[in-house]
Amino acid sequence: MTGTTPETALDTATRTELEAAAFRALVAHLRAHPEVQNIDMMNLTGFCRNCLSRWYQEAAEARGLALDKEAAREIVYGMPYAEWKAHHQTEASPDQQAAFAASARDHG
Repeated sequence: MTGTTPETALDTATRTELEAAAFRALVAHLRAHPEVQNIDMMNLTGFCRNCLSRWYQEAAEARGLALDKEAAREIVYGMPYAEWKAHHQTEASPDQQAAFAASARDHG
């Protein structure tokens, strides 16, 4: 056994290309399903579109690229965040808010 995993078997450029393709597919899927609320994503997975945009922004900054929060969100949402919220975000129910509060304790 050589200790080779699918991840280590790939050269860096190929791995980066595959990760980028997976990211683009995830963003496309999220854009195609605006009915999925961020609070539900947070409650089920511990991350949401805002987290994804923050990670994108942090990756840009780590490479010395200036990318503000709103620009990063527009990359993920496919439109300005305020516009997405106005068209797609619904008021969180008491149950959703309670689940979020409980999960925030688990993630903090």
